[in-house]
Amino acid sequence: MNKRLLTITVHVAAWACFFLLPIVFSPRPREADFQFSEAMIIRFICIDAYLLAFYYSNTLVLIPRLLTKKKWLWYSLTIIALLFIFVFINRLLDDIIRAEMPERIKLRMQRRRPSYFYPFTASTAVFFLVFTVSTCSRVIQEWLGIERKKQEIENEKLATELSFLKTQINPHFLFNTLNNIYSLALVRSEATADAVLKLSSIMRYVLSETKHDTVPLDKDIQFIKHYIELQKVRLTDKVTIEFVVEGQTEGKQIAPLLLIPFVENAFKYGVSTKETSKLLFKIKASPDNILFTSQNDMISYDKGTENNTGIGLKNTRRRLELLYPGTHELTVSEENKQFIVKLILLK
Repeated sequence: MNKRLLTITVHVAAWACFFLLPIVFSPRPREADFQFSEAMIIRFICIDAYLLAFYYSNTLVLIPRLLTKKKWLWYSLTIIALLFIFVFINRLLDDIIRAEMPERIKLRMQRRRPSYFYPFTASTAVFFLVFTVSTCSRVIQEWLGIERKKQEIENEKLATELSFLKTQINPHFLFNTLNNIYSLALVRSEATADAVLKLSSIMRYVLSETKHDTVPLDKDIQFIKHYIELQKVRLTDKVTIEFVVEGQTEGKQIAPLLLIPFVENAFKYGVSTKETSKLLFKIKASPDNILFTSQNDMISYDKGTENNTGIGLKNTRRRLELLYPGTHELTVSEENKQFIVKLILLK
């Protein structure tokens, strides 16, 4: 409502200025005893009404129906026709006004008078000013409307894509976890019940927290801890797992399920049942950023493995592009038979 009132106020103020222009530019003798006649007042009212009608006809009818539809010829002919109608009305009213003037003033003004249909007079300058303002304002409105629609479509597209990525990540993660519990159940391990309890906690997190764009970092850390504990159940003593959390994590926010694909892939490709292996996960929170590091031995990593790790890493890269455009740094490297992932989320 306030926006509409502001728009009306701006229009009224603008037209108040426009309505003064015909009076200022109106040809009249510079006589000390000169006064506006009734015919002159009628002339100003008619000119102002014509300019008002032309402005809104151009912005609301001519531009939307002709100019924006690329009917250039019809639009140009219509504007030219309206210009000559304006000139005709303006000169006709001038004749009526001059008829009421004394003869000496008529003769003086007659010598300065251009031909009847000569369009380039002071009054027609007002017409061109109204035409320019109305066209520019409407074109700018059309452009802003197009840009706004593009942004809405882009936002809707991003929201749809993010939702699609989440539906891919969740089943992918749960599928791996259920496989682990199934392995425990086959050997009738005493850890099965505890594993089911941890899975229940993980599923609760996945179903409830992933509805939000961001979640508290502490909750995501707890989620990763449960996942690691669930993985430990099936591993032997040959595997060493270290999970380090540093800094002030309280109050920090992060996109849900953003880090877990890196943890999953470390377990998938960095764990061996025949030789010793080590996995290191580190989260460091500072006032300016969140640093996540994943490091694992390249047990089953071959050259180019990163391109074949499936849905997880590819989706994570895409989610980072959508959720943290220009505010994240992701590096994946291989050093000394170690596969290292470093992710920085800037504030």
